[in-house]
Amino acid sequence: MINKTVLVTGASSGIGYHTAVYLSKVGYTVLASVRKEEDAIKLAELGLENLKPLWPLDLTNSKQIDEISNRIKTEIDNIEIPPLFSVINIAGGGHIVPIELMDIADFRNELEKRILGPVSLLQKMIPLLRKTKGRILWIATPGLFPLPFLTDIHAPDFAVNYIARTLNIELSPDGIRNILIRCGGINTNSPKKSINHLKKKMDEWPSDRLASYKNSLSKFIDEQVKFDAERTEPTEVAKLIGKVLKVNKPKVRYQIGHLSKMGAFLEKLPQSWIDYIMEKRENK
Repeated sequence: MINKTVLVTGASSGIGYHTAVYLSKVGYTVLASVRKEEDAIKLAELGLENLKPLWPLDLTNSKQIDEISNRIKTEIDNIEIPPLFSVINIAGGGHIVPIELMDIADFRNELEKRILGPVSLLQKMIPLLRKTKGRILWIATPGLFPLPFLTDIHAPDFAVNYIARTLNIELSPDGIRNILIRCGGINTNSPKKSINHLKKKMDEWPSDRLASYKNSLSKFIDEQVKFDAERTEPTEVAKLIGKVLKVNKPKVRYQIGHLSKMGAFLEKLPQSWIDYIMEKRENK
């Protein structure tokens, strides 16, 4: 039993689910946040003593953020759970779509879920992390460079990169570290859902608006099939998170997953080079 509590957002599936399960098995008290009651029940039915479903927490809902934050603080004050050591930001999703055809309501929801909601939650959790010199972990993309049709997924990660690095400066006197876990291809249900959503939207979009993108999107779908075969299992991300929580002096960035090292390398090149490479790749 490790006398530390960690809060994992987006624990209903994928990386969040596997991280919550793994960390509870190695001894952390895990507050696994989910939006839906059925997901909370699914986690509870695992019968893991240290795994505590936290429901409901929709990061687009400020009232739920306030209520959950107050509940966590009360349980810690009453010594019902150990002190909070880490907030692990995993919740998110997004769609594959050209910017011209994006549903702005969906994009706004993703920005709320990946940027505004986590920041709001952290504003309430930082005083608790200050007491433990804790850690804030962010699941993000492996490199900050433009990829066509992935703005809904990757644009929030650009903001997360800035937020995490800025928080490291602002919170360094308190010993709170912000750590980016840069994930390449990970084998979750999310990619398949995104492709199915894209195919559905391609049938719905006006043909004249779709025409400029149809060939590129079809090519994207074909390439995705090959990419999916090389994806890394989410349990490997969970294990890395476990190591990051354990080491005395963690790095500020880690890479894991298919092509994550390539992403990290490309990020180091001048932006003009990257833009040229990506444009040539798209037009070949």
